[in-house]
Amino acid sequence: MTQLDAPPHSRALYPGGPLVSSLAWGMWRFKGQDVSQARSRVQAALDAGVTLFDTADIYGFGDGGGFGAAEALFGEVLASTPGLVAKMVIATKGGIIPGVPYDSSATYLTSAIDASLTRLRLDHVALWQIHRPDILTHPAEIARALEAAHASGKIGAVGVSNFTPAQVEALAAFLSLPVVSCQPEFSPLAISPISDGVLDQAIRRDMAVLAWSPLGGGRLAAPTTPRESAVVGALQSVADRFAVSVSAAAYSWIMAHPARPIPIVGTQSLDRIAEIPEAYTPRWTRADWYAVLEAAMGARLP
Repeated sequence: MTQLDAPPHSRALYPGGPLVSSLAWGMWRFKGQDVSQARSRVQAALDAGVTLFDTADIYGFGDGGGFGAAEALFGEVLASTPGLVAKMVIATKGGIIPGVPYDSSATYLTSAIDASLTRLRLDHVALWQIHRPDILTHPAEIARALEAAHASGKIGAVGVSNFTPAQVEALAAFLSLPVVSCQPEFSPLAISPISDGVLDQAIRRDMAVLAWSPLGGGRLAAPTTPRESAVVGALQSVADRFAVSVSAAAYSWIMAHPARPIPIVGTQSLDRIAEIPEAYTPRWTRADWYAVLEAAMGARLP
């Protein structure tokens, strides 16, 4: 049976943009005070072929650290290892404030970008994304702040996270820069981007899709419902055929979509980071890929 095309190991983050790995490493669990230990995790991701690193100013908050904790730790790693930053493409996000919860006003976005750069000890990030949509800010105001940050050289490109396609279109209508990325939750258990227009819009606009929680928040490793078990079973059959883990099969299932989503791997285990390249091993037939989708839907496709 004909197999789907294998995803490339690298790709442009956006047209004319930097070359990045087809899997990213995410820092929502990146924490602690041991810089040497943190550096070992970053180096493990690089050794596994990852060049795209995704963080956010809210990461680390309420999990043993304060606001900006993950960015600050990453900044210490970068500062302690000259030349490390040249090996990676860094993306971060802002706009979430605990207790508010969202602020995308021009004043706040400007301050958030500056604060992230200070914590990261950088003067520029390749990609800056609005973490969640702020319903109370007009997109024209958001656009002016992003354009100013781009013009000053602080950010290389702009993207969004957890936006609906309509919210993307509203921002794009007022923005002179392209919206180069979107960051939805997407996994074999969270399949709404397939049907809600997110992936279709990404294809039409040539946007990178950064898929967060690609393992369903750990549920693929420990299924507790019949639906989750069915999805794991469909993934397992492919994983066994290619002698890889269910996690690797899940990443490859995501990457097989023609939008070529980039799964954001969140593991902090050195051994599991080293397994990231296994995601390039499975080859999907249409029947196998749709079997996972049908298990996730809990119904046969017509």
